[in-house]
Amino acid sequence: MEQAIKTIISNYPFNENYDYIGHYAIDSGHINDTFVVEFEDKLGEIHSYLLQKINTNVFKNPVQLMENILGVTDFLCKKIAQQDGDTNRECLNVIRTKNGEPFFYCEKYGHWRCYNYISNSYAIDFISAPEVFMNAAKAFGKFQNMLADFPIETLYDTIPNFHNTLSRYNDFIKAVELNLSGRLDTCLPEVEFAKARKDDAGVLVNLLEKGRLPLRVTHNDTKLNNVMFDKATHESICVVDLDTVMPGLSLYDFGDSIRFGANTAAEDEKDLSKVSLDLKLFEFYVRGYLSEAGSSLTEREINYLPFSAKLMTYECGMRFLTDYLNGDTYFRVHYPEHNLIRCRTQFALVADIEEKFDEMKAIVAAEKARIK
Repeated sequence: MEQAIKTIISNYPFNENYDYIGHYAIDSGHINDTFVVEFEDKLGEIHSYLLQKINTNVFKNPVQLMENILGVTDFLCKKIAQQDGDTNRECLNVIRTKNGEPFFYCEKYGHWRCYNYISNSYAIDFISAPEVFMNAAKAFGKFQNMLADFPIETLYDTIPNFHNTLSRYNDFIKAVELNLSGRLDTCLPEVEFAKARKDDAGVLVNLLEKGRLPLRVTHNDTKLNNVMFDKATHESICVVDLDTVMPGLSLYDFGDSIRFGANTAAEDEKDLSKVSLDLKLFEFYVRGYLSEAGSSLTEREINYLPFSAKLMTYECGMRFLTDYLNGDTYFRVHYPEHNLIRCRTQFALVADIEEKFDEMKAIVAAEKARIK
């Protein structure tokens, strides 16, 4: 890998001003391989950048992928600059190659891109206090709000039907029928759980098709660890991992945030008794999100916030189960049953959300009244 990194960075303008020191891997994502590369300038100051190999098994058209990212990051940087913000810390910036391209490609090493590295920051996987979750909610709410007037027609749908839960359900049924991994007998209760909630799969898709929900520019992967926090102030700084930015529903973003952040257990917790929806965390997230995005959301979008949490959790569980049945071809796994464990955790959370649904609706109603 050392030689690959040196070859890749030689195609970027770093060596005009810096000496390469080294690199280290960041093992936090399911999809792409990510490294921090470090350089030293003539005064001995260290400069870091994020180097990432694009997984073209998932993102099959890297040109369209990077056009989406460039469009959104350039738009956000202009908005941030207009507000006298710090564009180097509050937004990702794509570093272009010496040839002015948004990524480097060669047959031997594949597709690689480079971003600014947000220094003195950190990401988190678990909530230490409800206020932390609220800060993350503000980051995603602000992200949604700043992109309210983005020219959505310029975005590519880089992963068709990414959060089309009805399409995900059909993929799941196909995986059950084909049973490519031969694992079907090991997950029959999970298969029945998913089938029993088929009617939920098409709810938001149908509302979109009928024009009752607006199409928006959405992040589509709003896990807590896709927000960077400042080490000094612990405030949210920047939303990262923009691979799935494309047209979608604001409810996809909100629901996925709750799925990941308000769960009392890890995404791959084996002890399902630890899995539940933390209503206090849900309330804090609703408050933070609506404080930033509420003015740009329709009343129907706000009313469907609780349902979106259930739907995105259900969809994610189906995706893990589908990949398990297909032989683990999409998500990175660390042991053979990893995707099945992830699926079980998601489905346990769905069941708990169903029990607490009325309380969630009451929380949203109270917060909606607060922002009026």
